[in-house]
Amino acid sequence: MYEFDKIDIKIVNLLLEDGRMSASEMSRRMGKITERTIRYRIERMIKDEVIQISTVVSPEALGLTIKADVWLEVESDLILEVAKKIAAFENVTYVACGIGQNDISIQIVAKDTAEIYYFVTEVVRKVTGVRKTTTSIVPIIIKDVYQWRVPERIAKEITEGKDSV
Repeated sequence: MYEFDKIDIKIVNLLLEDGRMSASEMSRRMGKITERTIRYRIERMIKDEVIQISTVVSPEALGLTIKADVWLEVESDLILEVAKKIAAFENVTYVACGIGQNDISIQIVAKDTAEIYYFVTEVVRKVTGVRKTTTSIVPIIIKDVYQWRVPERIAKEITEGKDSV
């Protein structure tokens, strides 16, 4: 497992603030940490698959202004197969398998509610193994996965753990 420290956490949070922030700007904002150290740590976190640097496209900018969460109840021996089929559709932005009332959770984007309705009833429900779907239109997203930050509690535990060693 990757061993985070308070410098890594500061770097990650600065990259989340602005993924194009230069090492020199990070160095200036963090103080006492050289650009070279920051570049090395970023490269190491990427290599160790702790972080990934990517572009996030806003579906709204492409006219896909409606989002929906859809929960699927699936035949138990087909859950992964169905999840992989669903993940291949272009308008599906998220797929996860769960344990509980629903087997698969997905999020889809579309230009309007008619497109959502068609996709759920004519595409998702017709995938072999899907028994039931429950759909909820999502009018507002307050926090998305790419906005997640390292929780202060965890950052504090990491910092305290390193200081006591």
